[in-house]
Amino acid sequence: MKRMKKWILLLIGILITLLIVLKIVFHQFKLNVYDGFEVAKLNNIWTNARMEQDAFEIQSKIVHSGKNAAEITLKYGDKVESNNGKDKDSERDELMESRKLYAVEDIKYEYQFSMLLPDSFPILPVRLVIAQWKQDCPLCSCENYSPILALRYMLGRLFITLQTDSVRHELYTTNDEIRGRWLNFKFFIRFSKGKNGEVKAFLDNKMVVDYKGVTSYSNDCRILSTTNKYFFKMGLYRDRIREPMTIYIDDYKKNRLE
Repeated sequence: MKRMKKWILLLIGILITLLIVLKIVFHQFKLNVYDGFEVAKLNNIWTNARMEQDAFEIQSKIVHSGKNAAEITLKYGDKVESNNGKDKDSERDELMESRKLYAVEDIKYEYQFSMLLPDSFPILPVRLVIAQWKQDCPLCSCENYSPILALRYMLGRLFITLQTDSVRHELYTTNDEIRGRWLNFKFFIRFSKGKNGEVKAFLDNKMVVDYKGVTSYSNDCRILSTTNKYFFKMGLYRDRIREPMTIYIDDYKKNRLE
């Protein structure tokens, strides 16, 4: 009787695992999501695991479209991450996409979002990332690697970086004043360890990046999958400083194109 119960529980566990995998596969196949932050609570396409509860607010004073937009305010000591002397300690308040939405290796995706840094946003010599794509590395050495693709702002300069293994490229940079207005970003991305990888980026409908080549770390970090996965985050991620920062976000879209 005990043996039969054990086998039944094992079978139930296997069936649940298969259902989860099929749900993820099906969701990826039909992926087409949008968040205009019109609802008072956080959309379930996001997780707030990388953000303090009081850092996020749906507000109506500064919007890109519709009636509302997201406001994220980073304060000193929010979600501190120690780098154990290898780099400066960091802090963050970021929206991170749900695991079911992670991008799959060698498949092309479209991302769109609008951001606004207020006129008073500080111009500092501090690492600051406002959007990033990272490789999913459960139980793998690339967990602490830099983002593959990152949208950065430092000393009044907006720039986009691509890093694969030890090589970092600066794909775009501008010293134009960007504060006080909505910035409309669109990215077409295929993550790949081969030459078919690609990144196309548009800022306010103007192409600013057209890159083809490797767009992934060489590590294979896969669980219940034959392909690597990659996830998106946006908000405020920086070296630790005492000065608060606020960013506004609206009209997020993600589509699977293939």
